[in-house]
Amino acid sequence: MKSAACGWLHALRIYTHPRVLGMLMLGFSAGLPLLLVLGTLSFWLREAGIDRTTIGHLSWVGLAYGFKWAWAPLVDRMPLPLLTRWLGRRRAWLFLSQLLIGGALIGMANTDPAGDLSRVVIFALTVAFASATQDIALDAYRIEAVALRLQGAMAATYQAGYRLAMILASAGVLWIAAAFDASPGEYSASSWQIAYLFMAGCMLIGVITTLIIREPDVPVGQSAIEDEIQVKVALAGLHPDGLPARLLAWLYGAMIAPFRDFIVRYSYHALLILALIAVYRISDVVMGIMSNPFYVDMGYTKDEVATISKVYGVLMTILGAGIGGVLIAKTGVIRTLFLGAVLSAATNLLFVWLAGRGHDVSGLIFTISADNLSAGIASAAFVTYLSGLTHTAYSATQYALFSSIMLLLPKFIAGFSGEFVDAYGYAAFFTGTALLGVPVLVLVWKVGRIDLAGSDTNSLT
Repeated sequence: MKSAACGWLHALRIYTHPRVLGMLMLGFSAGLPLLLVLGTLSFWLREAGIDRTTIGHLSWVGLAYGFKWAWAPLVDRMPLPLLTRWLGRRRAWLFLSQLLIGGALIGMANTDPAGDLSRVVIFALTVAFASATQDIALDAYRIEAVALRLQGAMAATYQAGYRLAMILASAGVLWIAAAFDASPGEYSASSWQIAYLFMAGCMLIGVITTLIIREPDVPVGQSAIEDEIQVKVALAGLHPDGLPARLLAWLYGAMIAPFRDFIVRYSYHALLILALIAVYRISDVVMGIMSNPFYVDMGYTKDEVATISKVYGVLMTILGAGIGGVLIAKTGVIRTLFLGAVLSAATNLLFVWLAGRGHDVSGLIFTISADNLSAGIASAAFVTYLSGLTHTAYSATQYALFSSIMLLLPKFIAGFSGEFVDAYGYAAFFTGTALLGVPVLVLVWKVGRIDLAGSDTNSLT
């Protein structure tokens, strides 16, 4: 018994590793901007009198995360003048993106959407683009910074920091805005501006951490180098050491080879896998854009939404992720993916029930509990599945590709959510988002029947 206890204590010591501790702060930096340009911003806009159709369209700001695969190869390989020499390949991009996020948040804080919505949108787009860039650099740093035995601890501390930041960027903003609201129940631009200025200051946590941590000593992958050599040979008509040949070879190794590798490994099954990635989270993402306007229209106060949805809800998501990890270990990835898809779609129907009850705090607690638990289970299974698809030679670019595809279609459809609610009401909208999950079940079942070499598919049959 004593030796077993010592073994657990020794295992827990991995969380004292400097880079593991640093990942907690970097996870916080990654999690802070997302809701500030999506969920929390929609609450601010609705209070400012912006109509639901416009709020739905403005959710397309989040498409920046869906297109990050397009510039991920540049973040992976392109040096930044002065910064790369000073900080290194990964930290240079982290530092630049964090400064841009902080500056754009200050811009949002000093703009009232009721008077200048266009300017708010420009700053929100800047935050989203810089945040997506930070995600690319951070994923690469996380993979390269420590040995394989520490990757689990890095992922755990990253998720902890990310979720804490989401609480601050949602509940924290609402609490701050409520505290500085001189006339509760009436719109106050200054209270929101104070809250967003505070969020901009919180980005210093990421900036300081980036300056403290050490750059991982990992050169460009051997596979990418070999790809570039092959291209130079193929371009023998050009001078192999000339600038045109070297540029084309670099572009191939950075931008084409990662995508080619995925297609070669999975053959025609790649299309089915990409289809599943594209729609797996569609029920949650489409529904999520209208959740905050729904709370406002149902008469929930900022304090109620902050406490129930943003704090308690995030904690339930963390619990759901823990349950998902156990289910993956016991039943496999595909079965847990299937369960997560069923729960994510089904729990959207609880919002139909809630819409018929009006301002019901107990009903909101019950709905948030079920919805966020299911989201945690689905997220744990999906991240595990995506990680298993990634080739270590192209981790940053391929993971950016998968996470981008995951958001593109759902974010595009979500842009029309406000129009749908205006035309048909919340009950019909939430029912529709639940039905969007039906094709996902078919795709999970089809992918579960594929015998992919080197992957644990855990077929449903």
